[in-house]
Amino acid sequence: MGRSLQAIRPARSEDAGFIARNILAAQRGPRPRGWFDIALGWPEPQCLAFIERIATADTPSWWHVSKFIIAEVDGAPAAALCALPAAGTGAAARLAIAEVAEKAGLNASEPAAIFRRGAYAAGCWVQGGEGDWLIEHVASQPAHRGRGLVQALIDRALAAGKAAGFAQASITFLIGNDPAERCYAKAGFAFAEEKRDPAFEAVTGAPGFRRFARAI
Repeated sequence: MGRSLQAIRPARSEDAGFIARNILAAQRGPRPRGWFDIALGWPEPQCLAFIERIATADTPSWWHVSKFIIAEVDGAPAAALCALPAAGTGAAARLAIAEVAEKAGLNASEPAAIFRRGAYAAGCWVQGGEGDWLIEHVASQPAHRGRGLVQALIDRALAAGKAAGFAQASITFLIGNDPAERCYAKAGFAFAEEKRDPAFEAVTGAPGFRRFARAI
């Protein structure tokens, strides 16, 4: 067999379905459910459809295709991550969910219910400073793991952050996601902080979140 061809490119609107699956996989980590599974409370197909609409919403949150870069193998998306300034990410996420919920014709009370169900994560979320460059929603398709795709994506994301004038990058993951921790350490990140919450662990099975950081 010939050697596969790899390329990195910005995500496009037609990648929304892949980005939705990437977000869900990244949020879950080694656990069966992630933030969208729990906050939406719907079966996976409906969750994916909702996230796909967020990925192309008018509000450019950290779930939006414009914030993602994709690693391709033989012309097909194989891994992705998002990279963006930390400032304003929480507010943009809320606006994006409210926008998509309204356009989807959900009951007017449903956005508040989504945020209420998703509030379980607030007690242990760690994101770093508002001046950080964030790398989040990192995931690779199982068939393409171990091929250096995520390392290449992180390198590209760090270069983008440096070019934008940022001095530090942060990345957050579930405590217990050992493959992610090894991957980020290999990319030059080191432990910065963590938060644990028994209520979070009762919902997810993970003790909390850990944040790694590095200079760029």
